[in-house]
Amino acid sequence: MRVLRTIVAATLVATVGVPLSACGSDSAADGPKTINMLVGANAIYSTEQQKWFADVSAKFEKLAGAKVNFETFASPTDELTKIQTSMLSGQGPDIYSLGTTFTPTAYSTGAFVNLTADDWNKIGGRDRFLPATLGISGPDAEHEVGIPFASRPFVMAYNKELLAAAGIDKPADSWDGLLQQAKKLTKDGRYGMAVGYGDTFDPWKFVWAMSLQAGNPLVEDGKARLTDPTTVKAYQTYLGWLTTDKVVDPAATGWKNAQALAAFGAGKAAFMPMVSATSRVNLDKSAVAGKYGYALMPTIPPGATSLPAGAVGATSILSGDNLVIAKYSKNKDLALRLVNMLTSAESQEAYYKTFGEMPTNAELANKLATDPALSTFVESSSKAHGTPFNGGWSKVQLALVNVVVQLVPDLAAGKVDAKKLDALLAKAQSDAQAALDKAK
Repeated sequence: MRVLRTIVAATLVATVGVPLSACGSDSAADGPKTINMLVGANAIYSTEQQKWFADVSAKFEKLAGAKVNFETFASPTDELTKIQTSMLSGQGPDIYSLGTTFTPTAYSTGAFVNLTADDWNKIGGRDRFLPATLGISGPDAEHEVGIPFASRPFVMAYNKELLAAAGIDKPADSWDGLLQQAKKLTKDGRYGMAVGYGDTFDPWKFVWAMSLQAGNPLVEDGKARLTDPTTVKAYQTYLGWLTTDKVVDPAATGWKNAQALAAFGAGKAAFMPMVSATSRVNLDKSAVAGKYGYALMPTIPPGATSLPAGAVGATSILSGDNLVIAKYSKNKDLALRLVNMLTSAESQEAYYKTFGEMPTNAELANKLATDPALSTFVESSSKAHGTPFNGGWSKVQLALVNVVVQLVPDLAAGKVDAKKLDALLAKAQSDAQAALDKAK
C-alpha cells in the first residue's frame, strides 16, 4: 500500500505538477453534506475497517450534521486512476490519507491546502501533535500540507525465550552484533531473522537506515548518493543475511512483511527487524504471545563498532500517515472539523485499539508511553528521522526498492553477483538523480 503511494506520487509530479483551480467536489454546496475521504484498503483488518468507517461517519454526522463517505484503493492502478482523475477534473475526495514519505511529492504538486495558522487552530493547534510527527508535514513550519494522523515508528521484535536459552541478555545495538546473535540463534529449524525480501515496502528502509547511520543521507543538496560505498555496504549486509550468512529462511525471497511476521509469530525466527506497533495485534494472538519483546533497531552501521562522527543514529524513518485536504474541495471547513475529530485523543485511542497504529495526538501518546510494551515505539519515534523533503524522493525510494526486486531471482538462487549489484545501483543512481533534477 505504501509503495503504491509512491508510484502515485511520482506520477502526480509528472502529470499534475501545478496547483489546481477551484472547481468542486462531490459534495453539493447547498444540499445535505457528505464529505469524501480516500484511504487505503486495510487488507489485514478489512472487517474492522468497515466498522471504523461506519462509526466515524455516525459520530461526525452527530457532531457536524454531515456524513463521511469513505473511498478506498486496493492497488496502485486504483489509487493512481482515482487521484489523477480527481486532480485533473477538480472533483473527488475532500481529504486524502497519504503515507508520510509521499507528503513531499504531494506538496510539490501544489494541489493540497497549505495550512494557515487559523487552519491549525481549527484542528486543535500544532501543539496537539507529537513534535516529531510534524517533521514531514512540509518543508518548514510555514509551509505545511500534511496533518499527522497515524505514527508508525519501526522497532525490532525479538523472542525472549530463544535469546535467554542462548545466553543473550539483550539484542545488539549494532548491525554486525545483531548478525552474530542471529547466527547463534539459527539452529533446530529456526532462523535468526525473519525478513520479507519480497515486500515492496520495507527493503529501502533498511538501506536508508544503514546508510544514514554511516553518514550518507542518500540525498544531499539535491544530489543522489546511491552508489556511495556506505550504501553498497548496506545492500551487501541486507542481502547477505540470506545468501552468505544464512540467518534467514531461503523462502523469505518471496515473503511479504506479513509472512515474515507470521514466521516470527510461529516461533520460527528469533528477531524480526522493522516492525511497527500494528504487529502487536497479531503477535498477541500467536504462539509467541507473552514470549516476545520489542527493542530499538541497531543504530551502529555495518562494519562499525560505534556511530561514526557526524553520522545520525536513526532508529526509524519518520513514518506514518498524513491527512491532506484538496484545494478543489468546497468543504474545507467541514474537512478541518473532520480532521479535528479524527486527531482528538478519543478518536485516536479508538483507532489505536482497532488497528494498533500509534497515535500522533500528544496527550494520548504520552499516556500510552507508560505501557512498557509500547515504550520502545515511543522512544523510537523520538529518535526517528525524516526522509529528505524533496518532490523527487518518491522516485528515489522506488529506485532503492527496485534494486532488491531485480535481485530476487539471484536471492532465490542463493547468490548475488557483485557486478550486477553495482550495475543496478548505477541505474538507481541515474533514475534518482533524474527525479531530483525534475523536482527542482
